[in-house]
Formats: sequence, structure tokens, C-alpha cells
Amino acid sequence: MLPRLWGEGRMSSVDDATLDYLRGLGISHVWCTGIIRHSTGKPFVKGDAGSPYAISDYYDVNPYLADVPSRRISEFRALVRRIHDHGLKLIIDFVPNHVGCDYSDKHGGIPLCGWHDYDWTDTVKIDYSASGTWEALYQIVRFWASKGVDGFRCDMVELVPPEFLKWLIARIKEEFPEIVFIAEVYQKEKYRLYIDDVRFDYLYDKSGLYDVLRAITAGHGTARAITWNWQFLQDLQPRMLNFLENHDEQRIASPWFAGRPDDYSALCASLMLNTAPFMLYFGQETGVDASEGHEGRTSIFNFARPASLQRLCAYVHGGSLTAEETAVLERYRAALRFALDPSVSEGLTYDLCYCQSAADGFDPDRHFAFLRHSEGGTMLFCCNFSGSAARLRIRIPQHAVDYLGLGCNLSPDGISLTVSPYDYTVIVI
Repeated sequence: MLPRLWGEGRMSSVDDATLDYLRGLGISHVWCTGIIRHSTGKPFVKGDAGSPYAISDYYDVNPYLADVPSRRISEFRALVRRIHDHGLKLIIDFVPNHVGCDYSDKHGGIPLCGWHDYDWTDTVKIDYSASGTWEALYQIVRFWASKGVDGFRCDMVELVPPEFLKWLIARIKEEFPEIVFIAEVYQKEKYRLYIDDVRFDYLYDKSGLYDVLRAITAGHGTARAITWNWQFLQDLQPRMLNFLENHDEQRIASPWFAGRPDDYSALCASLMLNTAPFMLYFGQETGVDASEGHEGRTSIFNFARPASLQRLCAYVHGGSLTAEETAVLERYRAALRFALDPSVSEGLTYDLCYCQSAADGFDPDRHFAFLRHSEGGTMLFCCNFSGSAARLRIRIPQHAVDYLGLGCNLSPDGISLTVSPYDYTVIVI
């Protein structure tokens, strides 16, 4: 979530009611983007607020997030306490590649290159060849860890020396062993480097499952690619962070993505196919479409007040949603809670697509079927990525029975089921 877009846009808006609501969805961690002070009010910034990724002082909190700006660090500590008191953990951003053009801090700053990557004209690249860079960035991460931060989402790590990141993570975890590091990585061929060598806890699977599901939903991809991505990731799968929306991507309900909020087939595959954690972007669960933003994205550059997010905040505090928003929220709430079942959160996965037949109504480009199994039980999931109802007979092979150790007797004729358009069905077997 971006706290500046929630409620009154203050840290205090992430209040008890908000945190109770998140716990009720089954959320475990809250990633607050835009906490650390960034460039704003300068000619070079983007939008009227500026980017949260153009840091101007790594040892400060954005004054606009505080009810009393002079007490902003104290208000941040209160936010951390509230989050922890509700049994949740806090993640913030660590941006190791660049800082804002006006960066300055009381500790002497960070060595800079004097140029920027891509079109990030509001930033200056950090110089990793300079003496003292590694130590300066280590002290920054340690500063926030000591304030009670439980994890860091690390921005654009492929532009940063991996040997530095490996050193940083190892050193921080010596003192804070429970800290979680999440990497924004886009090159799938480097996934294993960042997990096995650099030792990140999780990676954004943007170039994997997200891109696959996005393409299928948009109508120009095949459901077969879900299997291909699964086979590519192999043992790395549990270390991915799955998602369907984030601050960089277009909202599902926007015309640039699905164009509708009630497209649940991709939700099922992203949330329930494996034991990887799932990230929910704020407002996704009520179908926020970013109609006030640019090309379906909720702005990270402006002091916006999206009406749909305002309604959600009001709902959290006793107000109401539209009928459509209420229906979408109930589906998300049910799915998120269902994903906490041990068969889903801990169990084994078996992809059933290879043994299905067109004669049984199965279209491998628009349908996807899999099993999840634990000691507590076995569930059959079937996703329908098409606009027509699917009437299928799903067959479970003997190999699945042997591999999962199923103790039930399965009909050789398979399991008949119907899946609504853009939806999924779950059957306990």
C-alpha cells in the first residue's frame, strides 16, 4: 500500500481498523511504500508529490505522512508498534541503485555517479566503485531494522553488484536473523543467482507467473505456459512472490488489463498453485481500476485521492461499498482465507493438464487443472480462462495417486465439473 493514498494520507490512517481489516483477510505482512523521505517540491520531481523511489534522506520519514511533521519519527515508531500489536509485520522499500537528485543526510551522504539510469531523471545512480558505499548502505538498512522494520523490498537489484547484496544480507542477518529480503528481479535466468548465491528470501516472479497470467487474461497467451513456467522454476517456486497487481503494473479491472474486477481464474493460479507467498495490492480486493490514473495504474507520483480507495477506507471504518465492490471483496476474502488451508499453504502440487483430453471438454489453452495435497486432504482446482462456461471431466492418473499417496478410490471415468467463465472451481476429493 501507499500510505499517502490511504485515508487522510498519514501514517495514522493505517490505524487499528485498517490493520484489523488486513488481519481478517489473512494478511501477514504490510508493505508500506513511500515511508522514507523522498524528493518532493522540486522542479525535477515527477508529479506533484514525487516518486517514493527518489530518496532524498535515507534517515528520515516523509513529513507529509505525519500529523505533526516535527514528530514524524515518533509517529513512524507508533506505526510499527500498531502493526506488530496486530500480529502483522512491516516491510518497507530499500532502493540500492539510486537516490533523488537532492539527496543529503546527516551521516555524510552516499557516493554518487552523477548520472541516472533509463528515464529516471529524478534520480542519481549510486557509485559502488567508491570507498565507503557498502558501509553507508549497510548502516541505512541497519538503522531501519533497529526501528522494528521486519523486511525490505529491494528495488531494481539487477542494477546493483550482486556481491554487495550478498554481503549486505549476510551481515544484516547476523544481527537480525528474522529480517526478510525481497528482490525485484526481471531476468528469469538470474533467479537462481539471487536465491542460491545472493540469498534473497523471495523474488518477484514478474517475468514468470505474472507475465504468463497477464497474457492469458488478455487473450493472447496460453494456459500451457503456466506449466512451462512451473517446470522452469522447479525447486525455486516456493521462493517466488506471486502477484497480479503492484505499483508498477496496471490494475486488473482497468481497460488495459482484464477490464473487469471479477476475473478470478488468474487469482486462483497465482494464489493457490503453490506454496509461494501472494501479494495483494491495496484495493485489488474490491476491483480498484485506477480510472483516475494513467493507463490503468494507481499513481505513485501524485497526491491522488482515488474514489474507490476512499470508499474502501470508509468501509473499513464502518461505511459501505458499492454492490459490485462488495461482491468482489467477498470472493477475495473467501479465496485468501481458503489459501490458509494446509493443503494450499503447505501441500504438494500436481499439474493435471498433461493427461486431459479435448474429448472431455478440456482446452489446454484456456483451462488449467491441478491438485493440492497434504495430510489433511486433497483438493482439485480447475481454472477457466475463457468467456464460456467449461463443462469438463478431469481425469486423475495413477501417477498422481502414487506420487501424492492418495488413500481414496478414484473413478476411472474422472470427475465431472462445471467452471463459470473467468472463474475457478475447487472440489475436495
